[in-house]
Amino acid sequence: MITTPPPPPPINNLTSPSFSQSFVAGNLVLGQLFFLHHIQISELFLALCIFITIHSLRQKKRHGLPVWPVLGMLPSLSLAVLGLQTNNLYEWLSQVLCRQNGTFLFQGPWFSSLFSVITSDPRNLEHLLKTKFSNFPKGPYFRDTVRDLLGDGIFNADDETWQRQRKTASIEFHSAKFRQLTADSLFELVHGRLLPVLEDSIKHSTAIDLQDILLRLTFDNVCMIAFGVDPGCLQLGLPKIPFAQAFEDATEATIMRFVTPSCLWKTMRYLNLGAERKLKRSIRGVDEFAEDVIRTRKKELPLLISATNNSNASNDEDKKNKQIRSDLLTVFMGLKDERGEAFSDKFLRDICVNFILAGRDTSSVALSWFFWLLHHNPEVEHKILQEICRIVGARTSSDRDREIKSDDYEAVVFKPEEIKKMEYLHAALSEALRLYPSVPLDHKEVVEDDVFPDGTILKKGTKVIYAMYSMGRMEAIWGKDCREYKPERWLRSSDGRFMSESAYKFTAFNGGPRLCLGKDFAYYQMKFVAASIIYRYRVKVVENHPVEPKLALTMYMKHGLKVTFQKRDHAERHKLLNI
Repeated sequence: MITTPPPPPPINNLTSPSFSQSFVAGNLVLGQLFFLHHIQISELFLALCIFITIHSLRQKKRHGLPVWPVLGMLPSLSLAVLGLQTNNLYEWLSQVLCRQNGTFLFQGPWFSSLFSVITSDPRNLEHLLKTKFSNFPKGPYFRDTVRDLLGDGIFNADDETWQRQRKTASIEFHSAKFRQLTADSLFELVHGRLLPVLEDSIKHSTAIDLQDILLRLTFDNVCMIAFGVDPGCLQLGLPKIPFAQAFEDATEATIMRFVTPSCLWKTMRYLNLGAERKLKRSIRGVDEFAEDVIRTRKKELPLLISATNNSNASNDEDKKNKQIRSDLLTVFMGLKDERGEAFSDKFLRDICVNFILAGRDTSSVALSWFFWLLHHNPEVEHKILQEICRIVGARTSSDRDREIKSDDYEAVVFKPEEIKKMEYLHAALSEALRLYPSVPLDHKEVVEDDVFPDGTILKKGTKVIYAMYSMGRMEAIWGKDCREYKPERWLRSSDGRFMSESAYKFTAFNGGPRLCLGKDFAYYQMKFVAASIIYRYRVKVVENHPVEPKLALTMYMKHGLKVTFQKRDHAERHKLLNI
């Protein structure tokens, strides 16, 4: 019987050796394909990054800085601000401007407010500061950025608000009473406070921060002028004055807004974070001081008016009070706004804070850089001392003989007419301001489309930054020796008299309709302080003390200026006085 063999067991394809081998092989192939695909994506991404980097860096030659997608030139600026590329942001900017022949377009991140034209070309400065002045106001961006600190004061204002403040201040600045007040207050501060503080440092053989000392002096002086009050910053022991510290912190925090996208610092302000938190706290300190002074003055003003109208008010105390009250706050409190109403307390506060910024920081930081330059240029110091001694030696015989024989360093008080004759000192201070202007950068905004004399196209709304610090380092403006400290460049070769330069070449005091109202007073203040110190002392910077500018509205020295004072040998002065 034939039997049919049973059917073979079904073959399981999932477990058969051939399928397992095929499955593994397939997975290996898929893995290799995925790996190869992953490698290709990585290589493409890397190639793209390299291409973008090369392309962005190649833009440096044409635009001055690398231009990155989305971020624009912000990475380069951020590295400079953080000190990762340089310790001197202004020097970094000067190098860019030199490469770009004095003007370049800074391209900020997309959809940001950091797009601007930056220039150091005198032709462009004359165009925006004078020729087309009305087309280049401070603008809404600048006002919005500094409004928390400066409000609607003269530095921040445009149009009628600015014109009204400037006209009033100009009348007051040129009055004989105001000039007498400033001269008297400066004499009191230098001889009653500055010199005793310097003598105390010699007595105790201690180094002091000269920048801090000068800031205290100018702060006391400008508060007397602006508010009619004496905060007493410059005294033996150098007391801490909360208002002074708050003011300095506020200016430092405000400048950071200019290198930060508006949306970011406004968000930080809303959330009260970081630098914005510090700024808010500092401004509160400034406001408290200003409000207290304004409140006190409003109580005093009716009594002052009554005393002024009283024909019997002729005693010395009344005269002294009237003189002390010849300040900007009192002047503006007696005026009316365009509606015929008294100015608000907020407006009075803004006016005074702006004049404090103008009068405190500018002269003090200029003098700090001046003494630092003298330390490195002793031949200039000697020429200044020669000039001072020649002027003192030209006094009447009785005064001269008393001062030549006297060992009393307080004996010599320089008269206004003598300060005016100090031509070489004037040149030395101007040269210091050329290299280290107190306001290194300033800002304007374009109202209508325009073109700079150098051909740069300006669209409506464009921000224009003019770099005074960089101008002092441009060979095209000052020659190949532009980085050298040479006061002689300011003197006529024929008679050695001081020779001023164009305000659009030397812009330390601005130019055009916004030329600094206090220019003459600033020079008088600086010359009086410098002459009083140089005549009596040698100023030596402490060895290895770091000196670099700080990023702020005015060019503070980041670490101050640590110096020691040495009394001048009486024989040295005696010899020069008899030349």
